[in-house]
Amino acid sequence: MQIPALSAERLAALARFDTPTICNAIELFEVRPRNTGFMNSSIKACFPHMPPMVGYAVTSTFRSMSPPRAGDVYASMTQQVESFAALPGPAVMVYQDIDDPVISATFGEVMCSVYKGFGAKGLITSGAGRDLEQVEKIGFPTFTNGAICAHGYCHTLAVNVPVTVGGICIYPGDLLHGDLNGVTTIPHEIASEIPEACDGLAAAEKIILDYVRGPKVTPAGLTEVRNACSAMFAQLTKQFTRKRS
Repeated sequence: MQIPALSAERLAALARFDTPTICNAIELFEVRPRNTGFMNSSIKACFPHMPPMVGYAVTSTFRSMSPPRAGDVYASMTQQVESFAALPGPAVMVYQDIDDPVISATFGEVMCSVYKGFGAKGLITSGAGRDLEQVEKIGFPTFTNGAICAHGYCHTLAVNVPVTVGGICIYPGDLLHGDLNGVTTIPHEIASEIPEACDGLAAAEKIILDYVRGPKVTPAGLTEVRNACSAMFAQLTKQFTRKRS
């Protein structure tokens, strides 16, 4: 399947906004229910101070409970980074740890250094991480369900298969956006328009923020600016849903 491409400029524009703003913008297009498409609270940013991460999913399944079985064929890191060439932009590594409970760390300093060296923008795992101080120093965003100090019998089972992470299914090539607030997918069909929608939302919210930060506020005044903000939201919804019709 060919993955729809965004220009480097559009990807950089998406990275200007935090993930909640991206989620709000997606809602304007009414292309999916509001309670879908984003990871749940089991997935947390290891380094909340890092800027937003944007990239295309390279998916893998992982386990570390027991050694690989003799004769079985498993995926390799080389296979993963080779698949980057098929993406229209930078990769984000996405791992589903199939051990339950999670036994050990999915990633450490070496893995993250390799991925970053090949241009990846971050890593998400339903499992755990380690070497967090070292990974932070190389400036590589990671999102996990926790930290575990050992790597057990770690091995990657398959690459570029559908995986379930944070309560949602991630497919190879999905466009992802993540920061300290969490991780969301961005539907390909609206991705190029999301920055414009984010700018419109910011302008609408600024009406309320400027008012309540001003020298004198009243309940009546708050009602007035909230109505003005709601009117802008409604106009934005009409604008962007009309583009999809």
